[in-house]
Amino acid sequence: MTKRLSATDILAQLPAARRRAARERQDGLRALSVRYDRKAARIVLELTNGFSCGVPVAALKHLVEATPAQLATVGLSPEGGALRIDALDADYSVAGLVSSMTARELGRRGGRARSAAKARASRTNGAKGGRPRHSRTG
Repeated sequence: MTKRLSATDILAQLPAARRRAARERQDGLRALSVRYDRKAARIVLELTNGFSCGVPVAALKHLVEATPAQLATVGLSPEGGALRIDALDADYSVAGLVSSMTARELGRRGGRARSAAKARASRTNGAKGGRPRHSRTG
């Protein structure tokens, strides 16, 4: 069972929470606005750092079968830290969406990168017989 916080405990945590929220706004991990772009099938976020980003609905597994009318009801939490679709009882963290898009893109670009170090590693791996084959069981 979790301990219930007293009013004093909550008040003591407020300064740190306000600092964290200010950092997230500055870093663009909060949104100023959100809308559904029906033509592109994306949820478009305008972030607090001036950037905008579009998240494909297909990338959000709980929204794949949602109707355009349901998606059009997307809104933001009061602080802009989460988007909410009441019709679907769905919530997504803005920071989580931005972080996952960034990580996915960095990984994709890193995989395409060509460098002398990658070429050397590939030659070394090839000299050892290359990648191990996947073994099938069953």
